[in-house]
Amino acid sequence: MSSQGSGLVGDPFPVGTRVTVVQDRSWAGPWSQEFQGQIDGLEAPELLAHPMAEEGELVYWVAFDEPQYDSDGAGPYRKAQVWGRYLKRAEA
Repeated sequence: MSSQGSGLVGDPFPVGTRVTVVQDRSWAGPWSQEFQGQIDGLEAPELLAHPMAEEGELVYWVAFDEPQYDSDGAGPYRKAQVWGRYLKRAEA
């Protein structure tokens, strides 16, 4: 197991990992823009139970650096559960 995590089952991002929340390539969501945050320790990552989930995809609690709005205009949110496919390790 990697100490930095890959974000998938068996190698999750550790608490405190800096991430960029990205938009989906096929639509303008689920967030109104890309932004930075960090993996929060509120709850452990969970296997995503959704028909559109990718195999082994986890959902994480992410604390945002700045409050954010979702693609429907709801918010602002300071923290939310984010599907693993929308998270990338932030560049240092």
